[in-house]
Amino acid sequence: MKTIGVIGGMSWESSAEYYRLLNRHAKARFGGHHNAKSLMLTVDFAPVEALQRAGDWAALGTHMAEAAQQLERGGADLVILATNTMHRVYPAIESAITIPFLHIADPTGAALREAGVERVGLLGTRYTMEQTFYTGRLREQYRLDTLVPNEADRVDVHRIIYDELCHGVVKDESRATYQRVIGDLASRGAQAVILGCTEITLLIKPEDSSLPVFDTTSLHAQAAVDWAARD
Repeated sequence: MKTIGVIGGMSWESSAEYYRLLNRHAKARFGGHHNAKSLMLTVDFAPVEALQRAGDWAALGTHMAEAAQQLERGGADLVILATNTMHRVYPAIESAITIPFLHIADPTGAALREAGVERVGLLGTRYTMEQTFYTGRLREQYRLDTLVPNEADRVDVHRIIYDELCHGVVKDESRATYQRVIGDLASRGAQAVILGCTEITLLIKPEDSSLPVFDTTSLHAQAAVDWAARD
């Protein structure tokens, strides 16, 4: 099995979930005492979050590219970035390394098309919901029509991620807020919903949603294990 390099720490709560899922998927595939061979570089989220708020994506691209290079030097055969939002700087990372870099939107887009979904709701940070780096990729590569919540709901979805989930705080009232937002997306024609932030899986499970759930964290981890398992 090849070695998966993970850029984590954004937040560490979801990175811990990645570690669990990578090993669970590897065990399901190989059985016995098998784990996923992996390296994780945990960045400090505080300066990353500050640069996000400042809109300094160039500096963030440099920071993420350096993290990917460090993983490559450490022996990784594949790099994944354990956050949806920071795929805003995907080109900077991809161009900085010589090993493959697996985009988080690709396993989700492929799974949605395989399921016959054409119009999907997207929950994530305001950067993911409002900028085009994510919805544009889903449209151009997977022909998906992506719906995002209205402005007030985007504020709530973003706030819950940064103020609660990134700190490991899971509240029933926040789950109810997300369920209401998912219901609104369904009323607008969404056939499924993307959990487009790696922390949302801590709050929303398939049984909590009125729409079929496509969890980017689990799908990304599964795709990484599948790639690493190739001959």
